[in-house]
Amino acid sequence: MKHNFWILLIIIGIPGLVNAQTDTSDLMSLIGDNEQTDYATATFKTTRLMNGHSIENQAAGVLDFRINHRFGNLNGGTYEWFGLDQANVKIGFDYGVLPWLMVGVGHTNVDKTYDGFVKAKILRQSTGKKKMPISLTYVASSAVTTLKWNNSRNNYVSSRYSYTHQLLIARKFSNATSLQIMPTLVHRNLIDLLKYKNDVYAIGVGGRQKLTQRMSINAEYYYVLPNQINPMYDNSFSLGFDIETGGHVFQLAFTNSRGMTDPQFITQTQGKWLKGDVRFGFNVSRVFTVRERK
Repeated sequence: MKHNFWILLIIIGIPGLVNAQTDTSDLMSLIGDNEQTDYATATFKTTRLMNGHSIENQAAGVLDFRINHRFGNLNGGTYEWFGLDQANVKIGFDYGVLPWLMVGVGHTNVDKTYDGFVKAKILRQSTGKKKMPISLTYVASSAVTTLKWNNSRNNYVSSRYSYTHQLLIARKFSNATSLQIMPTLVHRNLIDLLKYKNDVYAIGVGGRQKLTQRMSINAEYYYVLPNQINPMYDNSFSLGFDIETGGHVFQLAFTNSRGMTDPQFITQTQGKWLKGDVRFGFNVSRVFTVRERK
């Protein structure tokens, strides 16, 4: 009789236990479905660190008009007005095609160069339901010089072209600190001598440290692997400030690079910081909404 009682109790209790487990599972599922994915924003204040790209893109439908200035060397003294008597300028237009895709074109008076690029987000740093420790962006660009050839040298039109490929890997560690590394390949169709390389490999590193609500200090350095370019060229190093002023971001820069396209500042920088070959410059970015979001 006692055995029959326990059997009956088990038969009655099992459905309740199963229902309880099902209810618990439904509750956990409901909690899991409500968990959101939080993406890192404003890893950098603008789409450029200093000379090179950051992982940031313009929003879809937004046009960014950019003016970059680089003056002469500060060690030019009063005769050169500390470099202000000289000026190199680049004007560019960047456009957000999609939330993950940006394109741009530009022109600089340095070797009368035109350039264009495509920039695509691959990964976004996030927490919550989807966890991703880094942001990853791919940039492909090309540049063509239109400076007249030296009459003593005959070259093909294709000799004027160069191409750059980059992976931008960044992490926002806090609201104040962000870091980025940039594995880079620059292909040059024309080189000085055969002992140098058409394909130049470099690694860039950069960072942003926020100082106030609207100001940060930025740094950017590109290390070119040895025995690839003419020894007369040096590695590019830039230090500057981002200042946000309403509708645009103003960047003050101190750099040893004269050029502002990727092949120019990565493979053709001649200035040396330790010798005082530092140029003051600035970048101005003004955005316009061309196409409203739906």
